[in-house]
Amino acid sequence: MPIRPPIERIHPDRFHPLHGADATRRIEQAAAAALPPHTLMQRAGLAAARLATALAPHARRIWIACGTGNNGGDGLEAAFHLHTAGRPVTATWLGTPGQGPDDAQRSWQRARDAGVAFADAAPQDLSADDLCIDALLGVGFSPQAGRAPSPRLVALLQALRGSGSPLLCVDLPSGLLADTGTLAPGFATPAAPDKPVHTLTLLTLKPGLFTAQGRDAAGTVWLDRLAVDPAGEPATALLAGPPPQAHRLHASHKGSRGDVAVVGGAPGMAGAAVLAATAALHAGAGRVYLALLDPRPAPGLPPELMLRDPQAIDASALTVVCGCGGDGAVAAQLPRLLAEAKRLVLDADALNAVAGDPRLQELLTRRGAGRPTVLTPHPLEAARLLATTAAAVQDDRLAAAQALASRFDCTVVLKGSGSIVATQGESPWVNPTGNGRLATAGTGDVLAGLVGALLAGGAPARNAAWQGVFAHGRAADGWTDGVPLTAQALALRGLEPHTPQSTLL
Repeated sequence: MPIRPPIERIHPDRFHPLHGADATRRIEQAAAAALPPHTLMQRAGLAAARLATALAPHARRIWIACGTGNNGGDGLEAAFHLHTAGRPVTATWLGTPGQGPDDAQRSWQRARDAGVAFADAAPQDLSADDLCIDALLGVGFSPQAGRAPSPRLVALLQALRGSGSPLLCVDLPSGLLADTGTLAPGFATPAAPDKPVHTLTLLTLKPGLFTAQGRDAAGTVWLDRLAVDPAGEPATALLAGPPPQAHRLHASHKGSRGDVAVVGGAPGMAGAAVLAATAALHAGAGRVYLALLDPRPAPGLPPELMLRDPQAIDASALTVVCGCGGDGAVAAQLPRLLAEAKRLVLDADALNAVAGDPRLQELLTRRGAGRPTVLTPHPLEAARLLATTAAAVQDDRLAAAQALASRFDCTVVLKGSGSIVATQGESPWVNPTGNGRLATAGTGDVLAGLVGALLAGGAPARNAAWQGVFAHGRAADGWTDGVPLTAQALALRGLEPHTPQSTLL
């Protein structure tokens, strides 16, 4: 095979531009106009064949399911290259000779003339010794309202995802929406347990690969830009990279590292506030005050935490983290904190209180007064603030986070798979770290404390949010297998250093 620029495995090691479907089409159209006909598809098919060979060098069988459009053409082109390299490849094509895109027809003809084997369905008994390639639908797919995918396409998708063999998706997992990371109706076929899944995305990285259902559907993401420079097209969003290493002056003292006050912990819920305060402490805050809404002191507190009455907190002089375990009692604290806090992180019950009170919503717009604010909602809390549903938030997480940031003129962390960090007037950032281990009680409180410590240390609101979310997820990614992740153990990890990674193929 001809020498080509490297295919890059996407690690959480640096910032990457993300381009949505429309931006990717513009890049593709500009490149196609500047290159000889069929060039991009030949490059795409070669890239898929190269990665397939690297992932499964000893595959007993390679089955490629090809759709009717250009994504199917990419798969047919891959079949051509694999066959001419002597690999045991079989293709299933949903297209019809003489119908469909010209480039896809040319790739079908090339594959047919080269002697590629075609079959109407998946080979029988696909196993871990084989490889499946999904080239059914790519970035050009747009679901039509009320129209279900064809039964044959569904059957092929079930065979791809249900078999015991590794799966390579070309450009996108079929049915995944490039902009949102949601799977279109009829396409949410689960993959087999423990199935290795890879996605070779072409030309650009798409936001949907890294948030909502995209991370599970895409598996390990690889990028081949097909020797096309997208520099002229602004990024839709950014895949966040690691924060820089922190360097503190030898002459630092606890007052120079920032003070954090955690206000929360209503009766029966003190643990949430303690977790946030512990996380702030281990993330480097100079002093951490714990202002519990339960008048009874919580037992077993870390000795470094300083207990305060909520009313005695001088909010104008420090960073306040409010809402963790606040229940309904936190609402009474919010008017003063919103009006006075120098820097503010709102989580959990503080967000619920704001959602239900127009007066608090008016007070929340604080950035113009030079008082940065970070909101850390999960999808249901975001839905309450936007007067919509959690399902609607999840259907377009980037848009929901941006809407919240714009409405309240603050920085928003929309938590979930591929957390979104949004600030009004700026491109959103998608966080690449974290996993299902974080789905346990109290981890959100830990994140609020981390963000609070970074704010107190002088980071701008968006940077504090991004660095806190990245470190929070990175700790989960590095968790020891077989050891349950608990919020308390997570809080003690603080902001651990990042180890750079890079893989080129």
